[in-house]
Amino acid sequence: MTEEKQLADFLPNKNGSFYKQFKSAKEAKLITKDDIVKCISTVMDPEIPVNLYDLGLIYSIQNNSNNVVIEMTLTNPNCPVAGQMPESVAKSIEHIEGLKSIEVKLVWEPSWNKALMSEDAKLALDIF
Repeated sequence: MTEEKQLADFLPNKNGSFYKQFKSAKEAKLITKDDIVKCISTVMDPEIPVNLYDLGLIYSIQNNSNNVVIEMTLTNPNCPVAGQMPESVAKSIEHIEGLKSIEVKLVWEPSWNKALMSEDAKLALDIF
């Protein structure tokens, strides 16, 4: 009898999330959402020549006293680099001064669709 595999079975930590805590100065300035978005915008999709933020793959960015939690998805759950994308997003912002912790969660609801893309991404991909 063969056991049916789930997507989580192929992810490094079984849930698709990434967490890292940092030692930071006591009185660090509050990190802004713009600081975070600027960093995330450097992470490119491995198959589509557009960054993850403009593709609409970043669903939420929460910052509680420089403890950042990001929820993201992928264009396709069968993405061969699904387990690496949360870590790539986390690594893009880990150099921001004052960061206490970063958690990136891979979520599947709601499902990604082209309507979530920015106008710049649609223009780059000739999607109207």
